[in-house]
Amino acid sequence: MTQRTDILSGIIIEDQQRLSLRELCEACAVHAEFITELVNEGVIEPTGIDRSHWVFSGVSLHRIRTAKRLQHDLGINLAGVALALELLDEMQQLRAQLYTLSGSEHE
Repeated sequence: MTQRTDILSGIIIEDQQRLSLRELCEACAVHAEFITELVNEGVIEPTGIDRSHWVFSGVSLHRIRTAKRLQHDLGINLAGVALALELLDEMQQLRAQLYTLSGSEHE
């Protein structure tokens, strides 16, 4: 019997990391048109004067991957993805505030 060993590889990208449109497409396995649609929906915000000079943060990488999962797993359109990500961000902020408040009560 042959033993199979799978190797998982990846890249750790920090929030401060900057990615070009091409690098982001490769990292997320998406076409540039998908990223352009996400920019148009306000899901991610590049810096740069035009598409050929766009630069994205590491946060964009996470948001694109989440957007892909929402579309693929739940069949949500891009407008729905934008709304879902906005609500997820809001939940995260509220949890952080709650954590801060509950931590100050114990001091």
